[in-house]
Amino acid sequence: MKTKFELELADVKRIAAAAEAEALKNQWAVTIAIVDDGGHLLWLQRLDGAPAISSHIAPAKAHTAALGRRESKVYEDVINGGRTSFLSAPAVAGMLEGGVPILKNGQCLGAVGVSGVKSSEDAQIARVGIAAIGL
Repeated sequence: MKTKFELELADVKRIAAAAEAEALKNQWAVTIAIVDDGGHLLWLQRLDGAPAISSHIAPAKAHTAALGRRESKVYEDVINGGRTSFLSAPAVAGMLEGGVPILKNGQCLGAVGVSGVKSSEDAQIARVGIAAIGL
């Protein structure tokens, strides 16, 4: 039998606080979403001034990163590389950079999705959040 790591509420709060601090430091108005390994929403935070649509995009990016166990940018690159048929993949909606999986010892614990600024900046915020728990 295997042992499974999972996010606890304290972890989620640390990730969210670090991600928020990174966004505020750079004056980026974003939405931050954190999901578990099944893509289920654990946290959603829309900072002042973040576009309304970002509250839909951030969880979708996180969901995609968690289920795929890789950054959502991978899927964006596949599509931009010409494999547009991947747009029909079931249950995968957030195929834009900004979703980053939370990995520990090869296991996916969940993911962080951010939306509201440039996609590379969204991913930066997500990575800073994840680093707050030592991963």
